[in-house]
Amino acid sequence: MTTTPHTDRPTSDVETVIIGAGQAGLATSHFLAERGHETVVLDAESRVGDNWRRQWDSLRLYTPAQYDGLPGLPFPAARWSFPGKDDVGDYLELYAHEFDLPVRLSTRVQRLSREGDHTDDRFVITTDRGTFRSNNVVVATGTFGRTPNIPACAADLDPSILQLHSSEYRRPGQLREGPVLVVGASHSGADIAYEVAQTHPTILAGRDCGQIPPRLDAPIMHVMFPVILFAWRHVLNRNTPIGRKEMADIRFHGGPALRVKRADLAERGVERVTARVEEVVGGLPVVDGAPREVGTVVWATGFRQVFDWVDLPAFDERGWPREMRGVADEVPGLFFCGLSFQFSFASMLLPGVGRDAALVADRILERSAGLLVAA
Repeated sequence: MTTTPHTDRPTSDVETVIIGAGQAGLATSHFLAERGHETVVLDAESRVGDNWRRQWDSLRLYTPAQYDGLPGLPFPAARWSFPGKDDVGDYLELYAHEFDLPVRLSTRVQRLSREGDHTDDRFVITTDRGTFRSNNVVVATGTFGRTPNIPACAADLDPSILQLHSSEYRRPGQLREGPVLVVGASHSGADIAYEVAQTHPTILAGRDCGQIPPRLDAPIMHVMFPVILFAWRHVLNRNTPIGRKEMADIRFHGGPALRVKRADLAERGVERVTARVEEVVGGLPVVDGAPREVGTVVWATGFRQVFDWVDLPAFDERGWPREMRGVADEVPGLFFCGLSFQFSFASMLLPGVGRDAALVADRILERSAGLLVAA
């Protein structure tokens, strides 16, 4: 695995370029590499796994370690433990080393385009370390996108109020004195609100996204989790009516609370408000119809898919790729991996990435074989 930056700016021809060295990009590269297919994985980070290491300190996976391994390498932790964010980052780094995956770090992709207007023209991937040309590209840059989705009203908050997106939150010690408003009540918002309520009066605002009733670490989950995972993989998917409904809810409104329950929030004194925060009066956020004095606002409002660096007609009016199971039929040779609900609810979890990556790899190999025959 390449771990040092490239200092020259060459043009390289590669059969398939994978953009993003997270779990989706690495798994796809592994499937292709074991079939002898030439790839390169480009990532802007200086170390594999750093996207995970930058999450808040107490973050743990919602799935037990025995289900968290990528294809070919079990997760090195006790079967029913829940790995922390640093554990995941280190595992991804180990995975890349174990299979000697062709990762080029400190390489930021600036533009993805095509050499011409024909479907068999090569892709051009422009980076700050050189240019690549390829027959196939896999965009594996994140489940929900990387651009924080912060409401416009945030600009009107008093400057004395500290504002953090959930991607910037690390620990309660960051926060200013006084009440904390957490906006967004999906699993991340619930986790953060529960944590900061130990040291600050806390308000959690946002629609109720539901919850999974059992405790993740309860003994009964040893029996129930395989059933739940089966439902996440085979029932809640894009081929079923309930799956298609869940896809829209989760992509645009967030998933259910997994670890922290409603009762946990109430026990810790979190004030729960289901109204949205969309207005600011006198520099203060309006919560449930009234301005509230707060020292900090944590925007747990998710991310937006922003693909303005991709100069290809592959996206809908909301910025999401037009794809099915990661295959962008309108742009032959363009693939995605790691998207929320790429096929099922499990797609956004480590236990679901392998299946999605395997299908994308198969489609790439089929296309490459067809191009070879045509040549």
